[in-house]
Amino acid sequence: MSHLYIIATPIGNLEDITLRALRLLGEVDLIFSEDTRVTRKLLDRYGIKTPMERLDAKVEAKNPEKVLDLLQAGKNIALVTDAGTPGISDPGSILIRKLKSLLLFKLKNEKPVNFSHNELINLISVPGPSSLSASLSVSGLKESHFEFLGFLPHKKGRETLFKKISESKTPVAFFESPHRLMKTLNSLNKHLGKNKKVQVFRELTKIHEETIEGSASEILEYFLNNPDKVKGEIVFIIS
Repeated sequence: MSHLYIIATPIGNLEDITLRALRLLGEVDLIFSEDTRVTRKLLDRYGIKTPMERLDAKVEAKNPEKVLDLLQAGKNIALVTDAGTPGISDPGSILIRKLKSLLLFKLKNEKPVNFSHNELINLISVPGPSSLSASLSVSGLKESHFEFLGFLPHKKGRETLFKKISESKTPVAFFESPHRLMKTLNSLNKHLGKNKKVQVFRELTKIHEETIEGSASEILEYFLNNPDKVKGEIVFIIS
């Protein structure tokens, strides 16, 4: 029986790794990483020598069977991304779907299939740091529900989506990259009224962590006046 561990890694501060994650990263036969250079910094920090191979979005889409073959050969494998949790706006979901399809075929006489406990390959979650949960924890949202959009589309449907956000009565959270931040803020300023609160979370868990709150126009003005802060991973929450 082999295991595929989906392991969350720090989103900025390397001290945020869990004890369980460290133990498993040291015990598995192989680590598949979005970028081995990034993961190497984490492993070196904690003296972990487990071999690694690259599994970014392109490799995952092209050849997820490589991981499945190793699992079927009895290897225990960890899957990590550069930061946060695999499969959540990061590589991992294609591999997990392929693994589930394989198990559904192999265990076709078992209904329903238990992906975490079976005699072939066990799929195990190892939770940890998350920029989404970190943002929510300091957002002060009074609502108990929200809509998560992941990364917004680069081109097609962006403006339609911003219009939908402006009309939504449910809080909306999404990720944004620094090189699209100003474009997104301009669109939000165009579509959102002053009754919508915008929160921007930047460089979470790092030295220059920021939680900025205001109207879309106020947030836009803030970054226009502070162009040096248009960097790092960014989370939006609009309510």
